[in-house]
Amino acid sequence: MTATMELGRARATGAAIRARAGRSRYLLGAVCVAICTVMLLPLVMSVLASLKPTAEAAASPPTYLPHALSMDSYERLWTYQQGLPTYLANSLGTALLTIAFTLVLTVPAAYALARFPIPGKEVIFVFLLLALIVPYQALLTPMFLMFARIGLTNTLVGLAILHTAIQLPFSLYIMRNSLSAVPRELEEAAVTDGASSWQVLLRVCIPSTKPAIVTVALFAFIMSWNEFLGALVLMSRGSSFTLPLILAAARTETSLGGTDWGMLQAGITISIIPCVLVYLLLQRHYVAGLMSGAVK
Repeated sequence: MTATMELGRARATGAAIRARAGRSRYLLGAVCVAICTVMLLPLVMSVLASLKPTAEAAASPPTYLPHALSMDSYERLWTYQQGLPTYLANSLGTALLTIAFTLVLTVPAAYALARFPIPGKEVIFVFLLLALIVPYQALLTPMFLMFARIGLTNTLVGLAILHTAIQLPFSLYIMRNSLSAVPRELEEAAVTDGASSWQVLLRVCIPSTKPAIVTVALFAFIMSWNEFLGALVLMSRGSSFTLPLILAAARTETSLGGTDWGMLQAGITISIIPCVLVYLLLQRHYVAGLMSGAVK
């Protein structure tokens, strides 16, 4: 009799625990759906606004759902000034150069700080990270004057150098911690086989830290693709403008000096697509690299 009562109590307790767990899952799911709705709703509204006819896009009060679908905004943006392909190519070229410069500088520097017995390397590392607390806007004027002297204004290389300077401290932090987590036994085995320091870096460390490298490249791409103020300072020739600059100029392209909301939303939609695609394609490596760079 006692055993039967204890079995009944155990079953009741298990049922109560499963019920609480089920309610917790439903609550967590509801919170996730609410967060996703808040995050995705502005993007959905931008896409819908870009598909409205010109008159409806400028209507006041605005309509939330388009009464008819139209590609007029995309057609106007495609032929705006130098043409949308020119600005997309400038943004993509600058982003790719920024990724290349960032990786070429941070990977060897992080490897040296992680493995070589450099006197005071912790102080050097902290000093380099202090650049994170300096707003890059404070550096724009001296960098513009320096670039003007050496002919790097209105060039994608000059803008990529500026974006690299912005991205370097964070990238160095990620790469240094990731390289520190690589087992030394792998390097010792390579050295025993006659590998030099560069061969160890290229053949052992870089393959072992691919997630961190992908993370650095992803952050560099998104920062360079979306950066506005540096491009505004360095670029004064229309053919050198990047996509954020031309979107700012497109805001006042109506006959009365108002905002062309349709063309602006079309440009925003186009600018979002590469960032979303890159993130979705590299998401697995990005999460792993961010964790490896943050936890040793």
